[in-house]
Amino acid sequence: MTTTTTPLASLRRLALMLTAGAALAGSLTACVPLVVGGAAAGAGLVATDRRTSGAQLDDQGIELRGAARIRDIANDQMYVSITSFNRQVLLTGTVGVEADRRRVEEIARGLDNVRGVVNETVVGPASSFQQRSSDTFITGKVKASLLDAKDIFATSFKVVTERNVVYLMGLATRRETDRATDITRGVAGVDKVVRVVEIVSEAELAGQTRQGGTGPSPNTVNSVAPAARSSVPLPPMDPLPASGGATVTPVR
Repeated sequence: MTTTTTPLASLRRLALMLTAGAALAGSLTACVPLVVGGAAAGAGLVATDRRTSGAQLDDQGIELRGAARIRDIANDQMYVSITSFNRQVLLTGTVGVEADRRRVEEIARGLDNVRGVVNETVVGPASSFQQRSSDTFITGKVKASLLDAKDIFATSFKVVTERNVVYLMGLATRRETDRATDITRGVAGVDKVVRVVEIVSEAELAGQTRQGGTGPSPNTVNSVAPAARSSVPLPPMDPLPASGGATVTPVR
């Protein structure tokens, strides 16, 4: 029995083949745009990683080399994670004594290509398995909530959670940063949001004026506690202190 193929059916099959090909290309190419949400007009928001390919490779190298060097000095009371975004390093976790906290920061600052270090490690006991599981769950919920938002690019942010404190790292506008913070504050289980975000202007994003992946200055770090209502205004974010520590600013 022969099957008659109509022109319309042929066109549909061709469209499916092209769609599948585009999906395969996207899985093989790191910088292919990613559709992360729908715009108000109905079109999808398309975003790529705002870091240059060089910055992305540097971040991977910083994390790998940093983790290896921290393991070299690690002891039974040291549980530290190192995260890098656009060559800005975030240290989280616990250490046994203040001297180890300083040593970990010195290691991070001594890594090639690091522009700045935010040391959020604390002296105290390590997180329990239950706490780490909860942190992983919170990270997943925050990422999903950012992806669901239709007015920001979720790929602009990296999410790290430590003891119910969510760290937002990224390269974003002030509006995007405030919006991402507001969304994160609304996620169940989040006790505080710390923003380790490099602020860029809308004009800089539109004109692609960043060169070499280093981005404009200043870097900004700011921390806010969640509130019952997301409409609570946020204080302005202060420039990154010279010491590299995060500035904790409660919601007013």
